[in-house]
Amino acid sequence: MLKKILHGIAATSLLLLATQPVMAQYNLNSALGTNTNEATEGDASVPFVDLFRTALPFEDARPWLTKGSIRYDADGWPRDLGGGQAGTRFLVNMPAAAIQQGVYTVLYDGEGEIRYGNNAKLVEHGTGWDTVNIQAGSDGMLNATLYIVKSNPANYVRNIRILPPGGICAGNIFQRVAEAKDCPSGDYRSFAEYYNRIIFNPDYLNFMKDFKVIRFMNMSGVTQSEVRSWNQRNTITKASWGGYEGQRGVPLEIMVELANRLNAHPWFSFPHEADNDYITQYAQYVKQNLKPNLRPHLEYSNETWNTLFKQGNYVRQVGYKMGLDSNMNRAGYRYYSERSVEIFKIWERVFGGNERLVRILAGWTINKEVTETILSHKDAYKSADAFAIGPYFFGGHEDVRAVRNLEDVFHLFTDDEHRYSINNVLGFIRMQKELADKYGVDLIAYEGGQGLVDFKTRSDNEHPNPLLYQANRDPRMKGFYQQFLLGWKNEGGKLFMHYSSPRTYQKYGTWGTKEYITQPASQAPKYQAILDFMRSTPCWWEGCNR
Repeated sequence: MLKKILHGIAATSLLLLATQPVMAQYNLNSALGTNTNEATEGDASVPFVDLFRTALPFEDARPWLTKGSIRYDADGWPRDLGGGQAGTRFLVNMPAAAIQQGVYTVLYDGEGEIRYGNNAKLVEHGTGWDTVNIQAGSDGMLNATLYIVKSNPANYVRNIRILPPGGICAGNIFQRVAEAKDCPSGDYRSFAEYYNRIIFNPDYLNFMKDFKVIRFMNMSGVTQSEVRSWNQRNTITKASWGGYEGQRGVPLEIMVELANRLNAHPWFSFPHEADNDYITQYAQYVKQNLKPNLRPHLEYSNETWNTLFKQGNYVRQVGYKMGLDSNMNRAGYRYYSERSVEIFKIWERVFGGNERLVRILAGWTINKEVTETILSHKDAYKSADAFAIGPYFFGGHEDVRAVRNLEDVFHLFTDDEHRYSINNVLGFIRMQKELADKYGVDLIAYEGGQGLVDFKTRSDNEHPNPLLYQANRDPRMKGFYQQFLLGWKNEGGKLFMHYSSPRTYQKYGTWGTKEYITQPASQAPKYQAILDFMRSTPCWWEGCNR
C-alpha cells in the first residue's frame, strides 16, 4: 500500500484543490454562522486531514525542541541542521476523542531521520515514510512531537505530512470510514493516498456544514497580523500554517476551497496594514475561484476599536496623524471607517459592482458613539450593507471573578444588576438596531454568545475557571442560549456569527460551541441550542436564503 501511495504522491506533490461533491445545501435557511479557530497544534476543531498543517513552526519551537544553528528554506523547512535538530509539536493538550487514534502514515521528501515523542511512537520506517502509533496516555489527552535529527543538506527532509488511518467514500465528504469495504466499489479514498484532494477533516466538514457563513478571521491570522504586501501572505507550500499570533494563518486558497465545499458564504477579514495591491489580488482570486452563488462578506481587520490589539492602536495612530480628529480614539474610528470604504471600492471594481458583496462595518456593542462615528464619517454608511457588533452575555469581568458556586455563575445571566446580563445585552442590541435603522444598514453580529472568562487568571485550574467550565457543560446553558438567540431575532438582528468553532475550555475562555470536534451533541448544551435554533427558526430577513 505504501508503495502505491508514494507513487501517487510523486505525481501530485502539492495540494490539488479539486472540490468534492456536496450532498446537500444544509445551510440554506440557517440564521447563524460560525467563527473559525486559530491555526494551532492545539485546535480541537482539527480542520485538516494532515496534522502537520497546523504544527508549530520549527523555529517557534526553540529552545525546547529545536536546537543549533538551523538554516531554513523560503517555506520554513530546515535545509541545514548545522549540527543541531529541528523539532516541532503537532498535537498539544488535544482531547483523545478529537482525532482518530491508531497508526498514522508520515510521508516526507528528502533524506534523513525523523524521531517522534510524547504520544507518537515509531512503528516502521521506510524510504520517505514512517508509520507511527498515536495513542493517548492515561490522562486522556494527546501530545505529539517530532524531530528531524538527520538531514542531507543536498536533499533535506521536507514536505512532511502526518495522515490518519482510514478515509472517505468519494460521494460523502462528511463522514470518515475505516476501510474500502465501507464504501461502494471503487469509491474509497484513503487519507494517506488522497490527502491532497480531501484536504479537510470530514468531522470538521460535518460540523461546519450547518452554518450559513464562515468567518475566517481567526483561521486567516488577521489579529495582530504583520502582513502588508501580497508576497508576505502564507502560501500552500509553507511548511506549516500554524505558529504564534501575528505570523500564523491559513492560505486564501484553502479558505475559498472550504467555503466552496460547504456552500457557505465566506467572511473575509483583512490585515490592518494590507496595501491596495494586497486587497486587489485577494479580490481577484476570490472572484476567479469562489462559487458564483456565494457572496463574499468583507471586513477591514478585527475589532479595531479594541486597543488590546495591535490593529486598534494602528488605526488610532494613523487617524490621528492624518488629522481626522483631535481625539485619538475618534481619529481611529474615522480612519477605520475610511479605510473600510477604500477596501469596499477596490472589491467593487474587481467584481464589477456591489451586488454580490456584503460590505461590513463593525463596532463596539456597548458604545453608541463608535457606531455613529464610523457610519457617519464621510457618509460611509452609503457604501456599507451591514453594521456588525459582538454581543456577549457574562455579567461582568469583576462579577465573574467573584462567583463562588454554579448558581452564582447563572445569576450573572439573569440579574440585571450585572451590566452584561442577557436582558441588558439585549438592550445594547436594541440601541444598535436603532442606529442601524437610522443609517439604513442591517444589524448583524460578527461574534457573540456566552462570554464567561477571567482574563486575569494564570492557569486553567485557577478560580473561577473550573466553575466557568462547569457552567458551559451544564444543561441549563442551553436555555440561556435559546433565550439569547431568540432575543437577538426579536430585537431585529439578522445574521449571527457564533464564537466559535469547537475548542477546549482554558483560562483564555470557554468559547467553543463544543469542546472538541467529535464531542457528542448530548454533552454540549450550547451546540444543542444552536442546532435547535437553526432548525426551528429559519432566517427571517429578506434575501436571507440566497
